[in-house]
Amino acid sequence: MGLEWRPQLSVGNDVIDTDHKHLIGIINRVEDSLAAKDFEGLNNALVSLSRYSRTHFAAEETIARAVGYAHVSRLHESHLALLEKLDQMRQDLVQEWSPAMVDSFTSLLRDWLVNHVIKEDLLMKPFLTKWSPEFDPR
Repeated sequence: MGLEWRPQLSVGNDVIDTDHKHLIGIINRVEDSLAAKDFEGLNNALVSLSRYSRTHFAAEETIARAVGYAHVSRLHESHLALLEKLDQMRQDLVQEWSPAMVDSFTSLLRDWLVNHVIKEDLLMKPFLTKWSPEFDPR
């Protein structure tokens, strides 16, 4: 069963929320490709995930700075750690395509998105809700 957007995941900023919804879609494509053993689809989805994540993280950090969020450096470090984990798991998956590796990778993606949003991004919500939901300083 794929991930679904829930209102509880909203940080109160349309740019960030829209990015999170798009990331959910990409993660679902990755999971579908894994389940189907569609290596070409998996590669395409992983490239999209990597590229879009980098773009999203940059935008999120810019918005966080602009609204006065005090922990931008911690947010940046967590983003770097997530990208490193993603890259490592991608390499591991190429070397060993096993049910255990697929499960581990799927868990990483779900944990990455849901727990990162809940544990990191929602901490920005009090700062973001002081601004219009359409606020975009880029």
